[in-house]
Amino acid sequence: MRYAPMDKQHPPLVAIVGPTAVGKTEVAVRLALALNGEIISADSRQVYRHMDIGTAKPSPQERQQVPHHLIDILNPDEELTLADYQQRACAAIDEVHARGKLPLLVGGTGQYVRAVIEGWSVPHVPPQPALRADLETFADVYGATVLHTRLAAVDPIAAASIDQRNVRRVVRALEVYLVSGVPISALQTRRPPPYRILQIGLTRPRSSLYARIDTRVDRMIAEGLVEEIRRLLEAGYGWGLSAMHSLGYAQFRGYLQGTMTLEEAARAVKRETRRFVRQQYTWFRLDDAAIRWFDLDSIPFEEILTFVRCWLDTLP
Repeated sequence: MRYAPMDKQHPPLVAIVGPTAVGKTEVAVRLALALNGEIISADSRQVYRHMDIGTAKPSPQERQQVPHHLIDILNPDEELTLADYQQRACAAIDEVHARGKLPLLVGGTGQYVRAVIEGWSVPHVPPQPALRADLETFADVYGATVLHTRLAAVDPIAAASIDQRNVRRVVRALEVYLVSGVPISALQTRRPPPYRILQIGLTRPRSSLYARIDTRVDRMIAEGLVEEIRRLLEAGYGWGLSAMHSLGYAQFRGYLQGTMTLEEAARAVKRETRRFVRQQYTWFRLDDAAIRWFDLDSIPFEEILTFVRCWLDTLP
């Protein structure tokens, strides 16, 4: 089926969101195959080359079946700001529309998805490595809570929306303020994007999701995750890089440095992934009326496909 939107000003965009390990990739690939779509990744770690296993990238077979965008676009020592991601994602969406196909925005990075579908005006403040290092050192010495208090003093709105344990986001908000003199919350205005948007949320009962997380972590280790991390370190990508702080990588530092066992590292990944899932549900709330949720433990794929097809049929 070739998709050709009649409304050139507001062509459709389907966003598929949900927590890590829920099954977004499988559903997205099947939808793309059925609806002649292409996938735009909204995952802040799949952008990095050489980090395949730990980021649970789509398999080579899945990427052969369906074109994927914004995967493997940076080396691990490069940075991608939210503004950069938003610009690249919107360009990819427009290119997919130009080919007469349906774009599927797929991922669990809440900021990435919201920036696109809500049309955030994102501050164009490039990374400041020295300033970031100072702020991260401050957090190491005095604690993440104290760093968060510094942010609250200059931008209480941003501080209220950022978990104090998320040092990377706190540092970015302070970085924007200290460089521009303007709170990041004041710069993050919104303009509705030129798309008709359908948000599909994928979920599972928490016990089922946690079991899938445990299975996936064990499978990643069996597939060579530790060896992948060793290759990154041997290539010169050190633990100080933002990419190496990623979930599924940072937790193996102790094992590779001989201070914990492999089993302890695996448990740490599973524990932190569960915490991350809870954080993701603050971005994609089950009571959000804008998201149509599907429980993958009880609802077959065909029902999701029928729902999306019916929505497409209602478009002008």
